[in-house]
Amino acid sequence: MTPARQPIFNVPAVVLALVAILVAIEAVCDLLPPLAHFKIIAAFAFVPGRFTFAFDPDLVNAAFNVSAATSESAAELATFFLGDGKPLWWTPLTYAFLHGGWAHVGMNSLWLVAFGSAAARRFGTRRFLLFCAVCAIAGALAHFLTHMADLQPVVGASAVVSGAMAAVVRFAFQPGAPLGAALMFAERPAGAYRLPALPLREIVSNRNAITFVALWFLANFLFGVFPATIGLTDVSVAWEAHVGGFLAGLLAFKWFDPPTALAGQGTGPAEGSAPV
Repeated sequence: MTPARQPIFNVPAVVLALVAILVAIEAVCDLLPPLAHFKIIAAFAFVPGRFTFAFDPDLVNAAFNVSAATSESAAELATFFLGDGKPLWWTPLTYAFLHGGWAHVGMNSLWLVAFGSAAARRFGTRRFLLFCAVCAIAGALAHFLTHMADLQPVVGASAVVSGAMAAVVRFAFQPGAPLGAALMFAERPAGAYRLPALPLREIVSNRNAITFVALWFLANFLFGVFPATIGLTDVSVAWEAHVGGFLAGLLAFKWFDPPTALAGQGTGPAEGSAPV
């Protein structure tokens, strides 16, 4: 009897759907005239200065004056993205659906497939989508707190990806956990995604976990200082948003982890611009 063949890619439907949405949005933006594309960025990207302007316009005006004295074109862009100065309350979430080019969306999609798949299997579709939203908002908040007067738009799903990476840290380093290629390739036993979560206090004593966390922070620091290493030559990397998403994924994990996430207990839930 010939055994059933396993699919080459074993990616949850919710992750595939998110990647398809990201790619479709980038394709539409790529086809639009430049002005129309800029209007979409102005309406849906996260611009910290718009929120600050609502309660401290002097701080934003001072930063704008510095920008205007440096470059006339920079001042024009700042004026464009400031708009009427009113905060766009949906942008701390919608910015994650926009990207700064195909390389940007491709990289985020790849990492979302790799790490988001494991998190989606663990959380289930609804919890995973809510988890992604929280990580996106946390990334926007972290960037806001460090760039309160900045009128440069922030786009990208890297805060969500970072949150997924942090979530995987909490359950992927015990014996039998879904490591390596199993994150996105080949079927794993359901119990591999239901192992008890690694307590926060034990992350620092788990060599694999703390090494992963240390390398993650080092890589994000280097990408922030040397964005050309990932193909970004004309823009900055909002690494603070990455950190916000990662910390949210690490610290808020328990609020999304299903209560049945115990070793050997059944199966998992049903599957259903400054770039970041």
